[in-house]
Amino acid sequence: MKAVAIKEYLPIEEPNSFLDVELPKPEPTGHDILVAVKAIAVNPVDTKVRRGRGKDKGAIEEPPRVIGWDASGRVEAVGDEVTLFKPGDEVWYAGDITRPGCNSEFQVIDERIVGHKPKSLSHAEAAALPLTTITAYEAFFDRLGIDRDGTDKGQSILIIGAGGGVGSIGIQLAKHAGLVIIATSSRPETAAWVKELGANYVVNHRKDMVKQVHELGFAHVDHIAIFNDMRHWQTAVELIRPQSGIVSIDDTHLPMPMDQMKLKAASLHWEFMFARSMYQTPDMIEQHKLLTWVADEIDAGRMRTTVSQVFSPINAANLREAHRLVETGKAKGKIVVERF
Repeated sequence: MKAVAIKEYLPIEEPNSFLDVELPKPEPTGHDILVAVKAIAVNPVDTKVRRGRGKDKGAIEEPPRVIGWDASGRVEAVGDEVTLFKPGDEVWYAGDITRPGCNSEFQVIDERIVGHKPKSLSHAEAAALPLTTITAYEAFFDRLGIDRDGTDKGQSILIIGAGGGVGSIGIQLAKHAGLVIIATSSRPETAAWVKELGANYVVNHRKDMVKQVHELGFAHVDHIAIFNDMRHWQTAVELIRPQSGIVSIDDTHLPMPMDQMKLKAASLHWEFMFARSMYQTPDMIEQHKLLTWVADEIDAGRMRTTVSQVFSPINAANLREAHRLVETGKAKGKIVVERF
């Protein structure tokens, strides 16, 4: 089968950072399904893994390693324990970071972390969503304990890094839950984007956010999601309501003073959407359930794709360009590559 793989952990400017290769077609067993991949999306985690994350530059992978964690495709075959899908079903998923990724013509994936694709979306439109959807959903509803269906209507949430992939779907999930959304953006085009998605207010995260939020009339905010990086930690601590919580998706090596968090009896939550598959947790199937729920919301017209740019075909050259754009940190929404 065709695949785009890495043999060395290199900067994206290097021509060998991605290579077009031929690999054996996998076969599904147990709870795995075999998916013919139609479209993929690129996330910051892809770029971190491609760079090596602690591996020496030039470290060799043999056989070549396939990465990628956002896909939409069609089920080709199923393992002997599969009950949720059959050949011909159209699916979307983010996958498992401990297994080969989706930058290949075919992929095997555990059915319990796969959802039925929204019928109203193309494969390219669907591929933009799974990883960010799972991340934002788990961050809000599993970690912060916000009620998905509106019991917490009227509470406020500050989404730091709202214009990126996770923030773009997060705004829509928060809107569905009835929250008052304060989104951060530093550029006019992303400010317009987050307003279009449903943010009630926009503040600039390159300026004094505490002052801006206070000027909007909020002494504190009820929930905070940090969807870019932890340099905004102290701002979040100052703004969080006592006895509430902050959730972050960032890897951090920055100091994180906790004294004010203790005084506020506030909580910090980490979101890592690969945790369920990595540790084979008993509730793995919750990702199947949430992806199916979001698909229904999209088909009902209550949510939308966050794709902003599509390249074709899926090959090394286009993946290099997609990674380059994601690494600028200025991408709006999601970048997708479709069709082998």
